[in-house]
Amino acid sequence: MDRRSFFKKAGTTGVGAVAATALAAPAIAQENPKIAWRMTSSFPKSLDTIYGGAEDISKHLAASTDGNFTIQPFAAGEIIPGLQAADAVSAGTVEAAHTCSYYFVGKDPTYAIGTAIPFGLNARLTNAWFYQGNGNTLMNEFYATQGIYGLPAGNTGAQMGGWFRKEINTLDDLKGIKMRIAGLAGQVISKLGVIPQQIAGGDIYPALEKGTIDASEFVGPYDDLKLGLHKVAKYYYYPGWWEGGPTVHAFFNLEKWNSLPKHYQAALNDACAFANTNMMAKYDMKNPPALKQLVAEGATLRPFSQEIMEACFQASLGIYTEISASNPYFKKIYEDQTAFKRDAYLWMQLSEYTFDTFMMIQQRAGKI
Repeated sequence: MDRRSFFKKAGTTGVGAVAATALAAPAIAQENPKIAWRMTSSFPKSLDTIYGGAEDISKHLAASTDGNFTIQPFAAGEIIPGLQAADAVSAGTVEAAHTCSYYFVGKDPTYAIGTAIPFGLNARLTNAWFYQGNGNTLMNEFYATQGIYGLPAGNTGAQMGGWFRKEINTLDDLKGIKMRIAGLAGQVISKLGVIPQQIAGGDIYPALEKGTIDASEFVGPYDDLKLGLHKVAKYYYYPGWWEGGPTVHAFFNLEKWNSLPKHYQAALNDACAFANTNMMAKYDMKNPPALKQLVAEGATLRPFSQEIMEACFQASLGIYTEISASNPYFKKIYEDQTAFKRDAYLWMQLSEYTFDTFMMIQQRAGKI
């Protein structure tokens, strides 16, 4: 463009407008680059509530970035086996995963705290610890050693204690049972004579049916009904003391995360926060009717005895002492969460517990 024609055009539209036209397009392109990632899930598509967390992330991220930053979710096994999700993210095979941190406890027991540890926090307190306490900061200090950045991206609420082929009334009844169970809970119940097994969700039914295992926990009524676990194990125990409020994480390759523009990081953070809230809401809506259906189809509800609960609690404390003696990351994070838990449950005794207990009494009396 020669000088004369430039000023002639500027006289009509203004020099600033011409400059803006010349600069805006490349500046916007630099600020909003086209990025496409893959996210492998540890869950099958049939479990729409827990797998749906990855879909929530994908949809909200695309909407908030006008489709410039996209993440395509893949179900367990489509590109990566469900229990290898974290390894794939660390290696950069995929950029992201939607999974439970405690699936990888065999690599380091600190992974367990990212999801849930036996007799840990309920769902509401888990979110408080992650978002307002030190949880997210401390866990990401550890995840960084694994080449990962993590964000909470789902919660199931307190889970059920699982399906058993026989009644479990005493500690002796637990001895020799082969049970599918995740996280540090396997180490805890092994102290009581149980033989823990690590099996992906989609493989639980055939394992129970063939007698490869005698018991299994997974999530709760909605997911367990979809898996049909009541058809191969009659007794349904509660509560899942090892998962009071388990977090499902979105894991990102640390180098890829750090390379994102800050506003893309913020958009991804917000998408994960929505997935975290929405998953809990879905379970609270879907578990009650699913539980009714399970009972109607023959499931027998049983509470774990006080004897079993106390024994598991004491075994858990012993495990935490053992791990803390040799693992500084675990010790630091566990002690921080325990300090938070001590005060949080003091408050909840006055507020949530008292209110909920009163309302449950009214429900049992048929008044609501």
